[in-house]
Amino acid sequence: MNAPTQKVTPPYLWVPTGYMAMGFVLSAVTLSTNFAFKNLGLPNGTITMLAAVLTLPYVFKFLWAPLLELYRTKKWWVVLMQFGVSIGVALAGLSLQLPTWLAACFGALMLCAFLGATLDVGTDGVYVTTLNARQQAGYAGIQSMAWTAGPLIATGALVPLAGVLHSKYNYTWQLAWMYVFIAAGAFLAVIGLWHSKILPPGGKAADAPKNTAEAIEGFKRAFRTFFQKQLIWRMLALAFFYRFGIYLLEKVGNVFLIANRAEGGLGLTNEAAGAIVGGWGSVAFLVASVLGGLTLAKIGLNRRTLVLFCALINVPNLTFFWLATALPSPDKFWLITTIICIEKFGYGFGAVAHMYYMMRQIAPGPFKTAHYAFATGTMGLCNFLTGFVSGKIEEAVGYQTFFLIVLVCATPGLLAAFFAPFVHSMQDDPPEGDEGGGNEQKPAEAEAS
Repeated sequence: MNAPTQKVTPPYLWVPTGYMAMGFVLSAVTLSTNFAFKNLGLPNGTITMLAAVLTLPYVFKFLWAPLLELYRTKKWWVVLMQFGVSIGVALAGLSLQLPTWLAACFGALMLCAFLGATLDVGTDGVYVTTLNARQQAGYAGIQSMAWTAGPLIATGALVPLAGVLHSKYNYTWQLAWMYVFIAAGAFLAVIGLWHSKILPPGGKAADAPKNTAEAIEGFKRAFRTFFQKQLIWRMLALAFFYRFGIYLLEKVGNVFLIANRAEGGLGLTNEAAGAIVGGWGSVAFLVASVLGGLTLAKIGLNRRTLVLFCALINVPNLTFFWLATALPSPDKFWLITTIICIEKFGYGFGAVAHMYYMMRQIAPGPFKTAHYAFATGTMGLCNFLTGFVSGKIEEAVGYQTFFLIVLVCATPGLLAAFFAPFVHSMQDDPPEGDEGGGNEQKPAEAEAS
């Protein structure tokens, strides 16, 4: 990447707000809407299906990412997307007053998802082309914490706000969520104004295409060489199945918290569920992510530790099976909070190894950025497919049996981790050589020592 020589705005003024906005948009569009749709009376199958479709732009954002290099600056794209999402979210809220509110609201949210995925590309682009390697490493922790703050605001503030407007001020759910969506749009508009003044323009990537034809040709080469990587299908099995259980759980777990006890849910209020998931749960996830990173740096990543981390992301899902079986009363707030935090802690701790494996084993080579995007896209595809069917499965078997199925679905991920190949050394950065086939190291099958 080209490191800029000109003086730029101090990173502490824009890195936190940039990544907070990324996390906020993703969570508001794909997770907070689960609570909204449940409040508005949609069945679980429809809720999880819609939420899954809203993740698709994040899966396929690598398709149009190179095109952002061809026009204006990365700052321009970031600010434009933030204003675009702010308008889209507000339109989603206003659409709740229409007779055909579901189609209009989903259309607006789909637009937000596309703009939000493009925002991710632009923000990452500013980060990697503005900061040098040392600065990137120094701000990695702040970057992670800021991103986690986005979901904390989206679910920890917006969901309870809707509950307060409904229960305390007697607003209908349509009216309550309309004001919440408009408030979210206003929040993003303020962030957009801040970044229009403070965000650096970002630089051109060293391998940036000069025209559309060059961008398409580069994508074809990256795609072709990706599937020529040694043992790539076993690597992709790990990328896809590692979070299979947690992704199956994620969207149903949220609606389970506020579902009526007659349905088998916990019957929590929006305020309580938002505080648990978006507040304490986000803090547990963040702390676990930091501790997981420190642990990974200490013990290293090999086949044994990869299986261990995969178990840690799946075994705590037992907490939801216990909740669905015991059904503690809503007034046992701290008991439920503790149980959910255990699950979030396992998720945050175990997820670290997944990302690190993809970065060090799937990405290396001359198309590192594109190949890493393909790997995370495979992970996102799992998120989409599991979300698409999870609600229908729950409707067919009930919450208790569904959460038992989630536990069983940890098996493919554990097997994928056990058989995951270690083609590249985990000690040093791999050479940026030709990946056309045959130049990679022999698989480190005995590396699991």
